This record gives sequence, C-alpha cells and structure tokens, in this order.
Amino acid sequence: MAKRAYRTLLFLAAVALPGTAGHSEEGVDKIDVDTSFDATFESFEVLPPAPQPGAQAVDLTNIEPATTAAIMPIEGGVASYYGRRFNGRRTASGEIFDMHAMTAAHRTLPFGTLVQVTNPDNGRSVVVRINDRGPFHGNRVIDVSRAAATELGLIGPGHGQVELALVEG
Repeated sequence: MAKRAYRTLLFLAAVALPGTAGHSEEGVDKIDVDTSFDATFESFEVLPPAPQPGAQAVDLTNIEPATTAAIMPIEGGVASYYGRRFNGRRTASGEIFDMHAMTAAHRTLPFGTLVQVTNPDNGRSVVVRINDRGPFHGNRVIDVSRAAATELGLIGPGHGQVELALVEG
C-alpha cells in the first residue's frame, strides 16, 4: 500500500512540474521509483489512555507555587509612579510604555533587570522589569508603572518609601 502511494506521489509531482518526464505517458514509465521505502508503524510508541472524567492527572496538593527569589538588596528610597500621561509613548529601551504592565524606570540598572520592590509600610511587594530611565526629579530611586504602584499601595499618596532587591531571572 505504501509503495503504491509513493508511486502516486511521484507521478503527481512529475505531471505537475513542467519540463519533467511526466508530460507524456512514456515519460511516466521512466520515473525512477525507490522501492526500498517501507512504512511500518512498529517503531511508534503507543500513547497512554486518556484520563477518565473526574480522574486527577496531577496531584495538585503537593505542588508549591513558583516564587521569584530576591538575591541581593541594592537600595532603598522614595518611589513614585507614572501612568496615563506616558502610556503609549516610547521608553528609553525602545519599547512602548504600558501603564498596566509590571515595569519601572531606574537611572542605572540595565534594561531587562528584574527588581523586587517592597513597600515596608504595608509589606506589599512586586517584581518589575526595568525598561526605562528615570526618575529625574527629587531624591527618588525608582519610577514604577501604575499597575505596580497599585499593588504597592502608592496610588493615593503618589509616592512612598520602598526597598529594592535584584531578582534572579
């Protein structure tokens, strides 16, 4: 059966390609057919049966949630946030600023660096990715996106004390 399918494919290819032997009846007979092709399915593994409805494929009770571990505290200071006014504008890294993403601006850290920002007043913490430069006013150490500021509890006051730590990526 497989040899017949292979010959049919060769015939169709020869007929479809201009300038090949497949344009005449006698040319088709001259096609070199590799008869050593043997399709067997013995080497394929059998898939396990599908799980039954109601069966639990993975025991979720023993799975620990993935956590991102801070590896090195780097500095503390005042954080502010930026949002709607800059949303959609290009950042210093070249990407478009999205106020709903967990991103931040820092004066010196390389773009793409993951930083854990912690608000010591309420214990809230987020991980942001550096994609912009700043802040350039006051004694602020980082500008976080509006989404990060919301998680940290900085929206009402507009700024607040934070601690920064580099995160293993």
